[in-house]
Amino acid sequence: MPEDNDLWLAGVDGCKGGWAAVIRSPADPETVRLEIFTTFETLLNSSPLLGIIAVDMPIGLPDFISPGGRGPEKAARMHLGHRQSSVFAVPSRAAVYETDFRDACSAAFRTSEPPRKVSKQCFFLFPKIREIDTLMTPELEKRVYEVHPELAFWRLNAEREMSLPKKVKSRANPGGLDQRRDLLVCKGLPKEFLDQPPPRGCGRDDLLDAAANCLIAERIHLGLATPFPESPRRDDRGLRMAIWA
Repeated sequence: MPEDNDLWLAGVDGCKGGWAAVIRSPADPETVRLEIFTTFETLLNSSPLLGIIAVDMPIGLPDFISPGGRGPEKAARMHLGHRQSSVFAVPSRAAVYETDFRDACSAAFRTSEPPRKVSKQCFFLFPKIREIDTLMTPELEKRVYEVHPELAFWRLNAEREMSLPKKVKSRANPGGLDQRRDLLVCKGLPKEFLDQPPPRGCGRDDLLDAAANCLIAERIHLGLATPFPESPRRDDRGLRMAIWA
């Protein structure tokens, strides 16, 4: 791992434009920037190299989903109360690689016990899950960590779920977004940065989620983050399955 003077941390959230990354260095935490990368590979190979990437996307896909699920989703939901619906159940790798919704449901049904289909919300994430899965290796685990914004906000909020939702009926909830922005300001991120008009292809919620993920990247760097579940399993390709916070 590079020294702090050369280390860059990134919190990443998938967005319409690709991947929204909030980037800063432990050596200069006051300087923070937002970048939009069209592909995860471009982000992974960007210069300066990002030493830790905390990304809101499932990493590690089992060939078969047992009754306890993949593992990280159940462990995260236990702490999120009314916000737990934001954590989608991730199906098998075979299902994720289907590009038709009905085919994905059939594959998920065949590779789970009890048999389960796929939610539409999760299905829409499949292209980005595949994008990371095709690049991910056990070696990259030194740099790339799975996170989830609501678990990040829970951790930053003294391990309490956020009282307001980010969205109501699939639309942005200004009160919930302001609540999260104010928490991030309390944790040291500049208000003017968080209130900037996001660039095209990036929503306000994407910016705030990526910012929360960036603070988790800092916790990972400092050795303060822990995995959910506490003892992660690995998928059939040897990839760790854990959400960090």
